[in-house]
Amino acid sequence: MSALDPLTSLVPHYGYLGLALLVGVESFGVPAPGETAVILGAGYASHGQLAIVGVAVTAFLAAVTGDSIGYLIGRTGGRRLILRYGHYLRLTPERFARLEAVMSRHGPKLVSVARFVEGLRQFNGLIAGATGMPWRRLVVYNALGAAAWVGVWATAGYLAGAHIRAVVADLHRFQWYVLAAAALAALAFAGWWQARRTARPS
Repeated sequence: MSALDPLTSLVPHYGYLGLALLVGVESFGVPAPGETAVILGAGYASHGQLAIVGVAVTAFLAAVTGDSIGYLIGRTGGRRLILRYGHYLRLTPERFARLEAVMSRHGPKLVSVARFVEGLRQFNGLIAGATGMPWRRLVVYNALGAAAWVGVWATAGYLAGAHIRAVVADLHRFQWYVLAAAALAALAFAGWWQARRTARPS
């Protein structure tokens, strides 16, 4: 397992601390294999090297804390930075205004599902803070999403057991297909929602 990624070796070497670090920093925008760390931690738990409850609780708390740090960063300076430098990332003031409108209508749902989507998982808290989502709302829906995310990947890693290395390799191999499928599903949902709104009587 240690040959998979230099960063993921933090899990076998430092246990819960390594897991918390990887999940936590990924959650406020630093590129890190947080999802892989949860799977590996659960895999080690299946061999008795860690406790599965400890893995789940550590990953959950790290995810919620990391997103909360991202929220504070976004709340205190994210909006100003986006409006000033966002055009370098094709996030113009007009597009950011549309993002704010989407977050005001669907923010809780997006926060809950964002943890399962690569890219959104890393910037979920930052976006919520920059667009002005209330703190309490973020905490509630972020906790729901983090609990589901940890539950899915901790269960997968624990059940994989001795096959954990193959599972992680397959996850890396197919993650772009999964991401594309998620994007298509999101587009389909957006189209359905827009059609539903258009069909409503005024």
